[in-house]
Amino acid sequence: MKVEIISIFPRMFDETFHSGMIGQAIKKNLMVIKALDLRDFTNDKHRTVDDRPFGGGQGMVLKAGPLFRAVEFCREEEQTSPHIVLLSPQGCRFDQAKAKELSLKARLILICGRYEGIDQRVADHLTDEEISIGDYVLSGGELAAAVVVDAVSRLIPGVVGRSESVLEESFMDGLLDYPHYTRPAEFRGWRAPDVLLSGDHEQIREWRRRQALLQTRCRRPDLLTSATTNSEEKEDESG
Repeated sequence: MKVEIISIFPRMFDETFHSGMIGQAIKKNLMVIKALDLRDFTNDKHRTVDDRPFGGGQGMVLKAGPLFRAVEFCREEEQTSPHIVLLSPQGCRFDQAKAKELSLKARLILICGRYEGIDQRVADHLTDEEISIGDYVLSGGELAAAVVVDAVSRLIPGVVGRSESVLEESFMDGLLDYPHYTRPAEFRGWRAPDVLLSGDHEQIREWRRRQALLQTRCRRPDLLTSATTNSEEKEDESG
């Protein structure tokens, strides 16, 4: 997968994407991540990327021109058609299902907003979709872009060493993850559940499923409807 990020602070991604799992994915040529400086696509000596909003109001708005030119530059670099995402508070909520959907794309372009917002013509005529990582305000879309890249990269075959571990993570089946324990079996008087030490894989599987349901019911009951539907669909398919 190739990911291009358009930002006025491209150096924010230098360490983020050259360490840990993503850094290894880049070394293995499983991913190519490139951050472009939006100011390189301006056409004035001051490299201006923003202007006052029409109609008045506080703050500044990112101009359409540099963003269109940046995306057009990316499109001309290679023939693979990119899927263009604007990181925006007005976007649909980013979740694991969206991460899986994006992981199937060969090429992503992520546009990072700043200031008061982005000229609406970018959202209307340039991007394929808008995505929000949550109902809160950030200084810009850079951190949101990093979250999206991290979540998506884990789902690309070969990026995570043990691919089966990804399938068992939170939200993969619409539920929160079950509790995890490791050695020692007893720590300061707290013992790991006996079932996990039993070696009975069927009982362990059932315990984990019950715990995942319990965790979700207590902490995120809003997820239970979709998780139950997913479970029923899988049972129908196996039946």
